[in-house]
Amino acid sequence: MSTQVADRSNHRPPSNSPVPAGPVIATLAQRELVRFFRQRNRVMGALGQPVLFWWLFSSGLRPSGLGYAHFFPGIMAMILLFTAIFTTISIIEDRREGFLQSVLVAPAPQWAMVLGKILGGAAIAMLQGLLFLLLGWLTLGLTSSPWQLLLAILMMGLLSVSLTGLGFLIAWRMNSTQGFHAIMSLFLFPMWLLSGAFFPAGGQGLLAWIVAINPLTYGVAGLRHYLQFGPAEGPLSLEPGMVVCWLVSIGFALAMVLLSWRIAGTRTTGDLL
Repeated sequence: MSTQVADRSNHRPPSNSPVPAGPVIATLAQRELVRFFRQRNRVMGALGQPVLFWWLFSSGLRPSGLGYAHFFPGIMAMILLFTAIFTTISIIEDRREGFLQSVLVAPAPQWAMVLGKILGGAAIAMLQGLLFLLLGWLTLGLTSSPWQLLLAILMMGLLSVSLTGLGFLIAWRMNSTQGFHAIMSLFLFPMWLLSGAFFPAGGQGLLAWIVAINPLTYGVAGLRHYLQFGPAEGPLSLEPGMVVCWLVSIGFALAMVLLSWRIAGTRTTGDLL
């Protein structure tokens, strides 16, 4: 009898058995989507603000000879950037509510938590970007081939993942949403403006070097190359080559995911970068 009891105890599954990474990633990503769609003001603002910016900037800069089609990729990058970044505010909220602590102590791989949060935010950014792409097709008449359209969507996906990972890096070290917004205004908004979103790439001086080392520049250039709305507008010859755009965009996405995974293993002590 004692031998049978011992055998049963040896085959009893441990209470802290590891959880598969797939369900963890899917659950966290789904949680981000549900939270987003429950807040209608976020849905309206995420699409309404870029449309307003697109109309104001393109109308004001039209005398320069660059039309709506030239500014469309830049507005697309803005949608992906700010939507992806705003979704990572949930990291600060989850820490306050205690949800993040429960996820970290759960018997699941840490990288699964990071990837679930990033993919959830990237999915929200992609939804907004695809809606805006549909708007551009209906209003401007998209002339890109199906292959170009597919490559543009893949480029949008890379940008969404990399920018959400960037937001993860910033939000993980923050304890307040006020500090997060301050960093966004100081760092992320100039990152978008200095990406060739509105002004042609090239030139000389310090700003030209900043544009060249800005990874978002190559994503905007890729979208401008693939999203065609009739005859090409603007000095596209100054844009980076597509091979460089893909290499930089893929490297940027991988770097942000890996850095997010690494920083998730550190403890936070306050609003630090």
